Amino acid sequence: MTNSPTLTATTLPSASNPSHTKPELRYLSRDDLIALGAGHSDAFVQAITEGLAIHARGEHVQPLKPYLRWSGADHIADRIIAMPCYIGGDNPIAGIKWIGSRQHNPARFGLERASAVIVLNDATTNYPVAIMEGGLISGMRTAAITAVATRHLARSGFTDVACIGCGPIAQMQMQTLLEQFPQIRAVHLFDLSRDAMHAMRSMLGSRFPAVGWELCGSAELAVRAADVVVTCTVTDTPYLEHAWLKTGAFVCNVSIMDVHKDVYEKVDKVIVDDWDQSNREKKIINQLVLEGRFSREQLHAELGEIVIGRKPGRERDDEIILLNPMGMALDDMVCARHFYHLALERNAGTRLPLL
Repeated sequence: MTNSPTLTATTLPSASNPSHTKPELRYLSRDDLIALGAGHSDAFVQAITEGLAIHARGEHVQPLKPYLRWSGADHIADRIIAMPCYIGGDNPIAGIKWIGSRQHNPARFGLERASAVIVLNDATTNYPVAIMEGGLISGMRTAAITAVATRHLARSGFTDVACIGCGPIAQMQMQTLLEQFPQIRAVHLFDLSRDAMHAMRSMLGSRFPAVGWELCGSAELAVRAADVVVTCTVTDTPYLEHAWLKTGAFVCNVSIMDVHKDVYEKVDKVIVDDWDQSNREKKIINQLVLEGRFSREQLHAELGEIVIGRKPGRERDDEIILLNPMGMALDDMVCARHFYHLALERNAGTRLPLL
């Protein structure tokens, strides 16, 4: 992570910046971010590792994210979420991700299901200093969480991955795992749409020619074959059963609602990224808590505690481990901060007057 100053050359005067020039925003489009390296997972994995450590040390402020829904939002994925966060440390910054989603976007409008912008604010003046496209960062940082977790929670030397759901988020998940774990030899795909499975194989197969791509006839077949299982669906109905999981499997439950309740009770370790964020909105953990079947005390750890060594990750080859990553604003902010500092160094993006 670079130590470039957070303030731009045109922010309002302060103790650290006596300039009397006017404040401005730096706008970064998705193409700008890709030119800065956001098309590869390395920067995201580095930033997320740092962010999880910040979370574990409590060097952040992260209010619970509100979900905005209104009449006509018929699917669990139909909402806009506001995700604010302050991160401290050597380069403090604040910001918010504003992320919207409509389940019908791909079929009705030919658009990605989710869209987002991220706004960053200087932590000294609280003036906004950057606005950037957030969909790529949101997807890649989620995949980076899976990669960091896999390093700590998957069985050493694993070779087989299951990917349930084959949309844009799944593609970033698989790209990241394949970039970070070159020992992967097979990816077992399942999606309700066979076209989506073919598209995934076509998109990533040529980039990773040593990997075999199996198009499975059911989620069960994919899960049973895998050492690492990643869910990337928009389901609101659990389907993944404990009996499907191999001994020693690691499940990264990215899409949150896929795993049956009893799986949480039967696996060896349950881990979340943030307990308070996970225990809400009637997600599966929240349902289990309300039913008296799960509690904070039964949780093994938050992921950041494992990253900094406060709690152990995998301790035995035969453990079955479940990660439930709700996604934190902190994840977006550490990644956005990285690309903002890089944009300042390279004078990338578009400078926009604020006043």
